[in-house]
Amino acid sequence: MSITSFRPARVLAASAALLSLVAAVAGCSRADSDETPAASSDKGPAAELRLGYFPNVTHAAALIGLDKGLFSKELGSTKLVPTKFNAGPEAVGALLGGSLDASFIGSGPAINAYAKSNGEAVRLIAGTTSGGAQLVVRSTITKPADLAGKTVVTPQLGNTQDVSLKKWLAEKNLTGKVKVTNLENAQTLDAFKNGEVDAAWLPEPWSSRLVLDAGAKVLLDEADLWPDGKFPTTVLIVRTQFLQEHPESVKQLLTGLVAAIDFSSTDKAAAKTVVNDQLKELTGKALKPAVIDRAFSKIEVTADPIAAQFPQLAKDQVTAGIAKEAPSVSGFADLGPLNEVLTKAGKPTVDAAGLDTK
Repeated sequence: MSITSFRPARVLAASAALLSLVAAVAGCSRADSDETPAASSDKGPAAELRLGYFPNVTHAAALIGLDKGLFSKELGSTKLVPTKFNAGPEAVGALLGGSLDASFIGSGPAINAYAKSNGEAVRLIAGTTSGGAQLVVRSTITKPADLAGKTVVTPQLGNTQDVSLKKWLAEKNLTGKVKVTNLENAQTLDAFKNGEVDAAWLPEPWSSRLVLDAGAKVLLDEADLWPDGKFPTTVLIVRTQFLQEHPESVKQLLTGLVAAIDFSSTDKAAAKTVVNDQLKELTGKALKPAVIDRAFSKIEVTADPIAAQFPQLAKDQVTAGIAKEAPSVSGFADLGPLNEVLTKAGKPTVDAAGLDTK
């Protein structure tokens, strides 16, 4: 199944999403809104589900689910409309604008989407990937202090890697001493080859590409900064209104996600082939075998969103200078549908770590 012909994202006015959300809430009685908001607004299967994703190895489960038709199979009569993005802030705009229903997205932009809508517009419903981000540098850079006066790239202002880099620079007393700029991942590879940038904090496969295709070396693997090396690189979020109006469609999407994760875990060689084929479709060029192998070795494909790390991720935005105060993540997670799917499949459930209550 080719996924190159999907329509581009249409970012609509954010007010439309907020107005429709208010209307949905206003349509319920006080008792309904306190007790059974999802049941009272359930409209049955959605006519379509507009799903965002990125052409990255860290979105392996999304690429596998799309390529193998695992999402469409479970959604049945609901039309799946996938939309490709380069980085999280673009997907957030589409979600808040109402032109996207759900998206695979980095943890940082996921938190931003929740915070920007005062905890109303989106919910965290699953994880998809842990790990898979590195700070890669020129061979002459051997320690953090060597970055002073250098240019370091992240995929987009405010995206997951942008927050991670700026937080780390702050901790190393390098804020203001390093030029941080933003480029699309493919442009970063070219800029590094041309000597225009000195370092980059990137998700897979781009960190591996800079190492193997452009001669970069790893100064820091982000996994080294987290307990047990686990942190949520990619998660799945959904518009709250869509979740309330089409709960079965959301569970069907999650069933497809669990199937995609199983595919990756059961046959990693096949998973690499599928992901590489889709990256070729999406970017025009397949990864070298060594690159796809290295990229996969840096990630864990998992439905667990590692919810316990989100309060720290929210605080990191302050340290990074992205936010003045840490966004609240209370009530962000609704892992009930995922745990229903996991239980039905005979798999262990995942922990919301308190993110499911306000």
